[in-house]
Amino acid sequence: MSRFDLNNKYKAVVIGGSAGSFQGIVKILSHLPEDFPLPIIMCLHRLKHVRNGFVEALSIKSIMEVTEPFDKENIKRGKVYLAPANYHLSVELGNYFSLSTEEMINNSRPAIDITLGTAAYVYRDKLIGILLSGANRDGAVGMKYIKNRGGLTIVQEPSECMIDTMPTAALNITPIDHILKTDDIVNFFSELNKQYK
Repeated sequence: MSRFDLNNKYKAVVIGGSAGSFQGIVKILSHLPEDFPLPIIMCLHRLKHVRNGFVEALSIKSIMEVTEPFDKENIKRGKVYLAPANYHLSVELGNYFSLSTEEMINNSRPAIDITLGTAAYVYRDKLIGILLSGANRDGAVGMKYIKNRGGLTIVQEPSECMIDTMPTAALNITPIDHILKTDDIVNFFSELNKQYK
């Protein structure tokens, strides 16, 4: 019996992370089922002047293909998308991405709040939001949007985080559904995958 309420047929997963999240992301991606059916949309704080290497590093470990989407690119099932360096990544009605270079939010571009918030608007109760380790409050408001629109919310266990500011900020403003260690998030993806068999 699963401890997760997975009766809802979800349409997308969105993941936010910053300082200290890379190891967790690598572990999650390296354990994803090869046939995982949902798009995974990641917004991770990264150095804006370093455009190469990050996707490659994730792709080496990931079972699924990791790509940086183009502006107006359609969102497809079974792919992992990473917000490009120095661009805000939004999810748009019609199931496509848009990129922008508008001002920073929470001193960040890409801003996790934008990606999570726009995904919540589009996918409503069909969205799963996950927030990992990070050093600022970016993502807390986005997780609140996901929760308010009926989506499932997960934060990394703060005691496991290298820097717990990000998940703690989300917990302070929203009743999060699950507080999980990375290994439990891996198990969550495995159980989620079984729902689509």
